[in-house]
Amino acid sequence: MTFSAPSIHLFIVTGLSGSGKSTVINALEDIGFFCIDNMPVVLLPTFVDLLHQSSWDINKVAIVMDVRERRFLSEFPDVFEELTEKGQPYHIIFLEATDDILIRRYKETRRSHPMAENPREGIARERKALGELKGQAHLIIDTSDFTPHQLRDRIFDYFKELVPKRKLRVTVMSFGYRHGTPSEADVMMDVRFLPNPFFVETLKKKTGMDGQVKKFVLGKQETSEFLQLFKNLLSYLIPRYVEEGRSYLTVALGCTGGIHRSVVLAGEVARWLGDSEDCIINVVHRDINKK
Repeated sequence: MTFSAPSIHLFIVTGLSGSGKSTVINALEDIGFFCIDNMPVVLLPTFVDLLHQSSWDINKVAIVMDVRERRFLSEFPDVFEELTEKGQPYHIIFLEATDDILIRRYKETRRSHPMAENPREGIARERKALGELKGQAHLIIDTSDFTPHQLRDRIFDYFKELVPKRKLRVTVMSFGYRHGTPSEADVMMDVRFLPNPFFVETLKKKTGMDGQVKKFVLGKQETSEFLQLFKNLLSYLIPRYVEEGRSYLTVALGCTGGIHRSVVLAGEVARWLGDSEDCIINVVHRDINKK
């Protein structure tokens, strides 16, 4: 889609109960929208006025509005007309699904329908009541065959013109197995199979930050082979973590004490990842100062 360039991009997320509005609003929040769930529709023009008058840095707004707010159906036509008169563009995203899918979701969540005790009866009433609003929608999404991840990706794709490319924040951590494995690690690699500088008298008291230790570790053929294989693994994994919506990833490399081999290799992996435009890199040497 092509967006106009108002000072505030306003999106109304609505549709049938159980159709995925919570998933959509969470996705929009993840990509930088200011989000409100279940705002009374009568407050919308005042809220927009406040945004225009304030110094807040808010220019992307998404608001969930639906039949949970009892006056929504009777008041939204006048409110949306008022927005138009004020010159504030808005876009309506309408979500729906088949009756059978909605009923199944209600059974799974054990929630009651806002328009009837019987879910099937409530869905029928709601579908009819929302007919006029659906006719005004700029985007209609049938979520029947979508998983939450697929629905989120659909929203990301729709808003790609408003959202900068997401970057994965990667923490590369060195650690020592002697001090326990890091619980926050998503990808963990044991590098204790590599020759240990600890057993070289001139290197024993140094750390992996020292040039001589780096030369010793990186000079081994098995180190070169391992780094190449590990880089290939990360090249495969990282894009898929991004596709799954991950914002943070911790890659941990461990040796015996967390002072020599893991420190060198964490530095090399971080340096390699730092060349990617898709990642923001942080390096943590958890146990480098432990004895």
